[in-house]
Amino acid sequence: MSPAKMSVRLLILIATIILAMALPSSAQVPLNKISTDPFTNTSSQHATEVEPDTFSFGSTIVSAFQQGRFNTGGGCSDIGWATSLDGGVTWQHGSLPGLTKIEGSGPFDRISDPAVAFDASHGVWMIASLPLSTTGSALPPMAISRSFDGITWNKPVRVSSRTFPKPDKTWVACDNNTGSPFFGHCYAEWDDNGSGDVIWLSTSTDGGLTWSAPVQPAGGPIGLGGQPVIKPNGGVIVPGADAFLSSFISYRSVNGGTSWSAAATIASPITHVNAGGLRDLNLPSSAIDSKGLVYVAWHDCRFRSGCTSNDIVLSTSRDGQTWSPPHRVPIDATTSTVDHFIPGLEIEAGTGGATAHIGLSYYFYPQSNCTPSTCQLMEGYISSPDGGRTWTAPTTLAGPIQLSWIANTDQGLMVGDYQSLSFVSGQAHPAFASAAAKTGSTFHEDMFSPVSGLTDGLALYTSDDDKPVPGAHSDHLPLTTPAWVD
Repeated sequence: MSPAKMSVRLLILIATIILAMALPSSAQVPLNKISTDPFTNTSSQHATEVEPDTFSFGSTIVSAFQQGRFNTGGGCSDIGWATSLDGGVTWQHGSLPGLTKIEGSGPFDRISDPAVAFDASHGVWMIASLPLSTTGSALPPMAISRSFDGITWNKPVRVSSRTFPKPDKTWVACDNNTGSPFFGHCYAEWDDNGSGDVIWLSTSTDGGLTWSAPVQPAGGPIGLGGQPVIKPNGGVIVPGADAFLSSFISYRSVNGGTSWSAAATIASPITHVNAGGLRDLNLPSSAIDSKGLVYVAWHDCRFRSGCTSNDIVLSTSRDGQTWSPPHRVPIDATTSTVDHFIPGLEIEAGTGGATAHIGLSYYFYPQSNCTPSTCQLMEGYISSPDGGRTWTAPTTLAGPIQLSWIANTDQGLMVGDYQSLSFVSGQAHPAFASAAAKTGSTFHEDMFSPVSGLTDGLALYTSDDDKPVPGAHSDHLPLTTPAWVD
């Protein structure tokens, strides 16, 4: 090796050590509390807000999340929203009208699974949500709440006049590519748990006012947690999980949602069960860059000897059919005790290829082998300016959170099955659930976002030399039968 190359490597090593020393795992950034659960009905856990999704367009960021989580039977009292019109500096918040009897103006017993989209063609914001019944009544698969400013929300429209026994895991996304032949198409996706998690999709071409008759992907695959992403040419790729949470799958449409392909396999996750009884579905988080490369993130222990903790890993695809092997995000060394999970993945609009700006938020435990009384839940963030080739040092956003401070469900303690972030002017704005100690039986689990957008530090870390551990085996057993997870 030449002296010049040795000097460059030495400088990078020194900078890496200095940067790592300057960012201890307990570091935090100033946060805005962007919403608090306003409900007081005795049937729900208050005050709890969980499971946010966000979307940004221009300087507007809209986030949606569950308010007043129920302990059993799934769902929440209503869907909350928080909107910033100035790139995350200030926020307004409220609860969606027309959804639940608890809110007072809706027909549904409970509601769940919010997802946010913006239709640039029609200038309309949408929040998708999942209606739930406490009596087992068949339900419309999805409600779409619409707004032209992100502040004033109309009563929802129903995606289909058809009802389903147990619809689950709703999502919505819109084609905002002006060069696409399907610019202005929006795609709704859900599964029907009452029929074994059969996947359904519907399309709107009028800003979410009306929706096409539901269709299934070819072959009738079963699964949940699909998140449509749209390529610049109008192709739609939907990564998600199979119904047993034992593999990740994807399917696609090239004709504006008229029909969908059979499912292809992305990967089979190898995962460590999160300690402390935290709810752990390990659903993938998806994003797409400006050149049409799709990224999927999930937590996985294949790079850790003995599967003692999880990394966040990424896989990519250009066509939704062939996917790269999982690549580890170098948040810390594979010999560390840190366990990472529930990722939220986003790519800054207009960036792609070698300059794709990736943001990744996630929860973590500093010690993976903790107990319900000793686990310290934290929220972290890391970014890449070059499509995942190099990564910045991680930043801790919140924590430690004791598990007794967060909502309980019949599938574990809950901050959400997913989380989210959005970019405005190159800065990342995660939205996530954090918590403080309860006051008596009242929780303080609220929605937070950094006071100012997160900017990238030096990107020095890579995982190019990491290899999966031979013979790694998951201790997260797949479901034997599809289960309703709302």
